[in-house]
Amino acid sequence: MPMLKRPDAEIHYEVYGKGFPVLLYAPGGLRSAMALWDQSAAYPSGVPWMDPRTALAGRFTVVAMDQRNAGKSVADVRPDHSWHTLAADHLALMDHLGFAKFHVMGGCIGGSYCFEAIEQAPDRVAAAVLQNPIGLHENRDTWDAAVKGYGETVRARDPSIPQSAIDGFGRNMFGGDFVFSVSRDFVKACTTPLFLQPGSDKPHPGPTSAEIAALAPNIEVQKDWRGLAFLAESIRRVGDFLAKHTPQ
Repeated sequence: MPMLKRPDAEIHYEVYGKGFPVLLYAPGGLRSAMALWDQSAAYPSGVPWMDPRTALAGRFTVVAMDQRNAGKSVADVRPDHSWHTLAADHLALMDHLGFAKFHVMGGCIGGSYCFEAIEQAPDRVAAAVLQNPIGLHENRDTWDAAVKGYGETVRARDPSIPQSAIDGFGRNMFGGDFVFSVSRDFVKACTTPLFLQPGSDKPHPGPTSAEIAALAPNIEVQKDWRGLAFLAESIRRVGDFLAKHTPQ
């Protein structure tokens, strides 16, 4: 089982396919783990989105991972941890694999990880796919519940992690607004090519996706993408978008 050793974490990852690299950020909120690309309790008959580990592996090297304390990854939690902490894991993983430049694709919370990667390493991210991005819009309780559940999971594994660390981490992750990881001004100034598959429910608000689409100066939007009827078109359009923006 491939594991990236970090000073305070072990990050589980897997690599598929061959070609220009695409780093995946799975859906699942703070439970973001690669298995959630093709399974979800909310969709027992099958998820209504592509599994890019297989859908894109014919054209790209696809790097999937479990985020800190999700799936098979384990890590410490400190009150100063935030989006930058996870971005450091992401960049370290691509360094470990020898990829200086890469695309990113994120579902759910992964959209915010995409923006954080662009902010931290704009010269390394060639393009980004934002699928069903999270945001703050009449749903503060969603993020409070996410932090509470995360804390219960982490402290069940390691009771020495204080609740104060969980609380601090939660505030740093979800104490802001918009997409949490970056500001509206950042998105407005972001010239990295973006491909948006909009959200439409409480954790992934339609108004947040609409704001991203209105603000970003270099963005393509696929309005209808969710569900079996749109799956083939979704795979084609995402693949073509990434190929178009792959450095020559």
